[in-house]
Amino acid sequence: MLRNVAVVGYGHSRFGVRNDVNMAELSYEAIREALETANLEPKDIEHVVVANAGGWSSEPLPAVVVAEYAGLTGKPLHRVEAACASGSAAFASAYSAIASGMADVAIAVGVEKMNESPTPTVVEFIGRAGNYFWEFQNFGLTFPGYYALYATAYMAKYGASEEDLCQVAIKNHYYASLNPRAQFPRKIDLETCMKSRYIAWPIKLYDSSPITDGAAAVVLASEDVAKKLTDSPVWVHAIGSSSGTANLSKRDDFTGLKAAQIAAGMAYKLAGLEPENTAKHFDVAEVHDCFTIAEVMAYEDLGFVKRGEGYKLVKEGQTYIGGLIPVNLSGGLKAKGHPIAATGLSMVVELTKQLLGKVEKGRQAPIKKGVAIAHNVGGTGHYAYVSILGLQKPRGR
Repeated sequence: MLRNVAVVGYGHSRFGVRNDVNMAELSYEAIREALETANLEPKDIEHVVVANAGGWSSEPLPAVVVAEYAGLTGKPLHRVEAACASGSAAFASAYSAIASGMADVAIAVGVEKMNESPTPTVVEFIGRAGNYFWEFQNFGLTFPGYYALYATAYMAKYGASEEDLCQVAIKNHYYASLNPRAQFPRKIDLETCMKSRYIAWPIKLYDSSPITDGAAAVVLASEDVAKKLTDSPVWVHAIGSSSGTANLSKRDDFTGLKAAQIAAGMAYKLAGLEPENTAKHFDVAEVHDCFTIAEVMAYEDLGFVKRGEGYKLVKEGQTYIGGLIPVNLSGGLKAKGHPIAATGLSMVVELTKQLLGKVEKGRQAPIKKGVAIAHNVGGTGHYAYVSILGLQKPRGR
């Protein structure tokens, strides 16, 4: 039987263009804070997982560099990669090490230094994140192009407009303006979003997440250790995961991500939650908004609303504080920033702080149910993770 696992420490760097630090220094900003909030020292950590997609940065073996700088050399250590879901993959790996009994205390770290390479190089590298031969080499698809395919299909089927997609950007920039660690802590309006240049129609600049340097880290512990370390552990209720085809031409629907739907169903089953009208289960959500259409699809893939109604949710203000379910109060990938392998762990840090009532004024969700959900996608639905966290121990354990 799996053991209960709790988040006992959390750390987060400032996101943005971080030319002031190297990768090891950047990761340590998050690791140091995670250890401090857990009241632990490096010697107390028994297992280390580092997420890094890499390719654009100077370190080909980032995990050993990160561990050495943080004083974690000698611990069991491995690196994980699941594209933009790498952080969640690290979280799941560290969770598994504790749940299985391999370790009692583990740390998951996600870090990227994307701005060490020129923008065209980064765009090309991410554009290869699918089926290189059939999509990138022969047809020139880049990452915005992949999501533009989904946006045009969704708009054609359900009647959503570019203005509706911009409502996601407006909301996320509003909450990023209250987050001192966000890459773009400033508000925007509809005119600004609509007048921004097209990247891949109908995806515009303000529909897109930025290229970001950043790090996030989470310390996990077994139940016995967690109770000794803190009076307020945040429990891992469930982690669901799935994958999709590399080649988008092998998919039969472009209005949602099947991998995310499967991962959500798995997480709900593990957590003992009804899979219909799921917004009622949660106080707050962090979802993968690499592009505005991705957040709209996430509402539906997670079961917050029926198919085709996601854009209405944000249009009606239902994903702000006070609405049906507050979403991306951190500013999301869109405005907080998207350092590929740190994003999933950044979501866990944000939700942990939300559940504990420790975020900045103006973006704290009312915590009544004591449960939160994270939705993290790698590539264009090539990987998907859905994690559920709560203030109460998981049911039946």
